[in-house]
Amino acid sequence: MPAQTPTQPGAPATRTVPAEATVLSRIRAYYTSVDAGDVESLLALFAPDARYHRPGYEPLVGHTALRRFYQGERIIAEGTHTLTETVVDGDRAAVHGEFHGLLRTGERVDLRFADFFTLTSELTFATRDTFFFTPLV
Repeated sequence: MPAQTPTQPGAPATRTVPAEATVLSRIRAYYTSVDAGDVESLLALFAPDARYHRPGYEPLVGHTALRRFYQGERIIAEGTHTLTETVVDGDRAAVHGEFHGLLRTGERVDLRFADFFTLTSELTFATRDTFFFTPLV
């Protein structure tokens, strides 16, 4: 059961905070789905109006944009994400990890990444922001 947190003056009486294990379970399900190429399971984890920010792309907003990205625009052909660190703070989470895989060009890619998520009260992803550890400047 989610914990209740104390409130600030002027705030609603209580705010429901999801359990850390529940948030981490949702995040792990995301990486399992993306690595398996299971777009339908992946989309079910996102709110209908979710916003995804990823370097090199305009913000992806909603399931239609996310589906288009994962089924055709994403330059990764296949690979595996490994989470090395996770931090959960109520309805927000940050993960750090490694990705090893192949691009659609056949080129091998090995990189570190960081993702930041916010979750809705229904435990779907409201936002996701991705950052890559790769030389750019």
